Amino acid sequence: MINWNKYLNREIVCSCGKKHQCNIKHVDIGFNVIKKLADYVQEEKFKNICIVADKHTIKIAGEKVYTALKKIGISYNEYIFTDEELIPNELNLGKIFTHIPVDCDFIIAIGSGVINDLVRFVSKKIYIPYAIVATAPSMDGYASAVSPLIIDGFKVTYEGLGFPWAIIGDVDILKDAPVNMIASGVGDIFGKYVCLVEWKLSHIVNNEYYCPEIEKLMRRAVDIVAKAADHGIAERDPQAIASVMEGLIWAGIGISYCGNSRPASGCEHQMGHFWEMMFLQNYHRHDIEHGTFVGIATIVALYVYKEAVNILEVNNNLPTILFDKEKWEKMIVDVYGKCSCSIIDLENKVHKNDSQKAVVRIRNVLSNKMQIIKLIKSLPDINIMIKRMKKVQEPFLPRQIGITPQLLRDTIIYAKEMRNRYGVLQLLFDCGKLEEAADKVCREIDMLSESNIGK
Repeated sequence: MINWNKYLNREIVCSCGKKHQCNIKHVDIGFNVIKKLADYVQEEKFKNICIVADKHTIKIAGEKVYTALKKIGISYNEYIFTDEELIPNELNLGKIFTHIPVDCDFIIAIGSGVINDLVRFVSKKIYIPYAIVATAPSMDGYASAVSPLIIDGFKVTYEGLGFPWAIIGDVDILKDAPVNMIASGVGDIFGKYVCLVEWKLSHIVNNEYYCPEIEKLMRRAVDIVAKAADHGIAERDPQAIASVMEGLIWAGIGISYCGNSRPASGCEHQMGHFWEMMFLQNYHRHDIEHGTFVGIATIVALYVYKEAVNILEVNNNLPTILFDKEKWEKMIVDVYGKCSCSIIDLENKVHKNDSQKAVVRIRNVLSNKMQIIKLIKSLPDINIMIKRMKKVQEPFLPRQIGITPQLLRDTIIYAKEMRNRYGVLQLLFDCGKLEEAADKVCREIDMLSESNIGK
């Protein structure tokens, strides 16, 4: 059993020179742990509780929460979303703000990613603590202080929001979660292989802050889940499912220690967020789990990094391109549609594509080329990753969730514009190789798809 108190509610002086902190009061993963809510409520003398859930999650865990509160004579209000597919947008934030009682002093959220992200944002804004009763091991945000929300149709990650007061993961509930949600949690964790390399790459090229201790924490999360994927998740072994939940919480703690999502989000998340936005904007779909997008994007990213190595190994000189901002803006409007203004505003603010900045970055890439090649080659084997994802029924091909070849190409070329965050996509863009790499990766993904039809 993990002693979470070793990592929570204390200031940790790190060898990186920073102090890390994650102020979560309680983490309980095990059987019948929802009953501990009663002890926690009494401990803090909460009196006016509001339960927030959706129509699916309340059926899964609501009765256990009700029973725990009734045993100590605590009454409660509740707001239950009736949406079939709940979207983490400003409309649904407004619904919580509207329906939560003015005297509420504690929120109990019942759900997973969307419910947790919405309630975290509300909790911070109205200075009321919340607990999350997890209904699926589906994403790594339970223990983080960030909420990815869709505002004006654009995916925005709000950082520094604060932590849940308690995380409750009842294995009896988690092990019975839909297979796609368990697979989503696995996909979200597998994305860490890419983002940790990307974080180190940015440290080498951009001198971005980097913490080896946080990396160790994140790799612990990946190792735990990879082991469970090899043995136990497909069979819904309770310990394997608990391990997935533990890995997701480790990852969230790593995000919290860093102060932002950098250790847990790289180009694989940029691509996943891009797909989420495009599906919502073009097809009005929000039925695919975040971790499923990330898992598929992880496979795509591994192919992109493979191409990056090929380019680095055969080129001792990488001339930078002259950034044509007018042409770029036209393409952004065409690709991003109504969300293009946010993308263009970001570029106007940070100038990440500026040719002079690219010159400096490429110079640093070439100066550290062998180190970067070695770093990239530390990424896992693509076939091993696919085998693991197949075993837990996690989609690994873009076409499995309706991503067209054109959308895939657009993703590789334009997803990087969503964040001011250096990675392999920016590296390839800087030297004018991104479109060429995108075409090669799309062909490889197409061949992978053909070889896996019916399998």
